[in-house]
Amino acid sequence: MLVLFLLILVLAGACVLAVRGVRAEARAAADPLVVPESFFAPQSLEGVLCGQLLDGDITRRQYLRSMEGLAARDEERHPLVVPWHLGAGEE
Repeated sequence: MLVLFLLILVLAGACVLAVRGVRAEARAAADPLVVPESFFAPQSLEGVLCGQLLDGDITRRQYLRSMEGLAARDEERHPLVVPWHLGAGEE
């Protein structure tokens, strides 16, 4: 039983030393992460409007009116076609 206990202690110590070594290497080799500003730029008009709303550049009413216009434009360009011949749950 004593041999098993000593074996467990040795393995635990080895694990602790290994983790410390890996962390030290990671800290030494880690370069600061450089993220380009374009990564955070909005990718759509909806994103631009949301950013303007959060920054306080436009009011809630202006945001809603703009989103309403976008929805109308999208409905005109890409109308939603529902297959009416299918019942609920049928394919």
